[in-house]
Amino acid sequence: MMKILYDNLKTKPAGGLTSWVRRLILSWLAAVTIEHFLAPVELTDLESLSRICAGRIVIVAALVLTGLWLLSRLGSTARAERWAMAGIFGVLACGCLAGSFTWPFLVACILVLGIVCLYALRGWDGSRGKRVPAGSESRCFVLLTAAAALAFFLFVSVWTVCRVYSFSTPTYDFGIFAQMFHSMKTTGLPITTVERDGPLSHFAVHVSPIYYLLLPFYRLAPVPATLQVLQAAVLASAALPMWKLGKYHGLPPAARLALCGLLFLYPAYAGGTSYDIHENAFLTPLILWLFYGIDRKNGLITAAAGILTLMVKEDAAVYAAVVALWLLVKTLVRREGKWGVAAGSALLAGSVLWFAAVTGYLAQSGDGVMTYRYNNFIYDGSASLLSVVKAVLMCPMKAVFECVDSEKLKFISLTLLPLLGLPLMTRRYERYILLIPYVLVNLMSDYQYQHSIFFQYTYGSTACLVYLTLVNLADIRPKSRRLAALAAAVCVAAVCFGAQVLPKAVKYPANCIRYSGYYDALRETLSVIPEGASAAATTYYTTYLSQRDTLYDVRYASRDHLLSCEYVALNVTDEKSCKAYGGVEGLTELLEQEGYELIAAYEGRLEIYQRK
Repeated sequence: MMKILYDNLKTKPAGGLTSWVRRLILSWLAAVTIEHFLAPVELTDLESLSRICAGRIVIVAALVLTGLWLLSRLGSTARAERWAMAGIFGVLACGCLAGSFTWPFLVACILVLGIVCLYALRGWDGSRGKRVPAGSESRCFVLLTAAAALAFFLFVSVWTVCRVYSFSTPTYDFGIFAQMFHSMKTTGLPITTVERDGPLSHFAVHVSPIYYLLLPFYRLAPVPATLQVLQAAVLASAALPMWKLGKYHGLPPAARLALCGLLFLYPAYAGGTSYDIHENAFLTPLILWLFYGIDRKNGLITAAAGILTLMVKEDAAVYAAVVALWLLVKTLVRREGKWGVAAGSALLAGSVLWFAAVTGYLAQSGDGVMTYRYNNFIYDGSASLLSVVKAVLMCPMKAVFECVDSEKLKFISLTLLPLLGLPLMTRRYERYILLIPYVLVNLMSDYQYQHSIFFQYTYGSTACLVYLTLVNLADIRPKSRRLAALAAAVCVAAVCFGAQVLPKAVKYPANCIRYSGYYDALRETLSVIPEGASAAATTYYTTYLSQRDTLYDVRYASRDHLLSCEYVALNVTDEKSCKAYGGVEGLTELLEQEGYELIAAYEGRLEIYQRK
């Protein structure tokens, strides 16, 4: 099948596939523009999307596509089609701005229109481009890159380990993972009780078998802080595929060192660890390895990286599918050979099948997929991701509008400025496909944590952004401009890192030193709870108590589960966790009524009750 497809394409005149892609996009754009004026949509009003007729869009698009094909039989229409695309988008943008004007939305429309106009003016750059030989290795630059990776590893380790030892890691999410790894060590299964108020596999919430790669190292030092160190090591390991990618694309050792430094200074990279270990940290190094395998046409590396990426989490299939789509389009449009078609098809099929399997499992046996994070697109109350896709296809300007919501502007600045906007600077338009994770995961959602550099949702899109930075940088000529751009990006990233990440990171080591006596006293007081005894605790004490089979968070535990525990550890200043019982005083009265006795306390902060 693949050979027939490739041979068929090979017999077509140059640009045949790009012409059909262009006509499909133009037809769709024309149809949604006509629909917008027939059924105007207020972009701030989600319910107005229900007025759009999807069937009418399909019919109009089919008619326009047929007309474009007939016109193309009379002579070349490529230039007219490109300018029509720009003109129609301009009309659609004006219509949407008239009804839903904001300054960020205006800027976003101008940016997209600029890219489309550049395409209209110059067309699709179909040149293959040639790799410049990277030259010999430099031991000095290799050692400097290793030193940068080590410095990053130590920085993240100290920051996150000090979060553990300063009682700054809450139940959600680090307390969950701390208990999960204890269970994996003792039973081999990722069972927690603290996550959903009862024994449950964590994989019923998120399917993340990648965690088993860390288990052998965790067994060597089975304490919660080990998990933080392991995450730092995973992130630092991204220097290896980054270095190899730079070498493959002809960048000299100094530039490769600078690119690795740019990754380590990228605010969202170290910043993503501020909420402790998450499986998402695997995404950046694994996706970079996937790019490397694809660029080298190495089937073993591509397959291994693709499989491991899918093992990270159920939504990791999105990243693998986007990379597969990019590979297919790049291969077919640029006629790069059969390998890309086969590898891209296999990766895309595997991603779709895996996503269908794990989401089906979560729907039947787990908590289901967290579609509420896209409620700003689900206009029909279906709680289905298909509604999100349908909303974007029917009203693409809704996606543009949501991406530049005012609360996302800082995130956009901190993720694109440190890269000097290089991910956007290309005439190889298939590369824009790799921006889909950034737009879909980080910008379209109204879930506030997905557009913050201090949470773990940036790691997949970071891999795509830094890869685009690398390949677009490699295309810059002459070399002096390339080096100037790279140096400027490193400087901007360093400033952003120093202003945003560093102050947040140093706070925890400083607190560990300044209040060491206080934290030692808390640990000594909590140590009265025997290992293995069932316990409930308020949020910042669950990590310390996580090495046991039965553990509950006071705030989320049912009354029966709370009162079934042998010990209860309370932060007596945390009224919020005890709200269901009328505050801390109400809960302590209940415990005393149920036969619990205060056995230890520390300075009006910590109280421990034991059931007699």
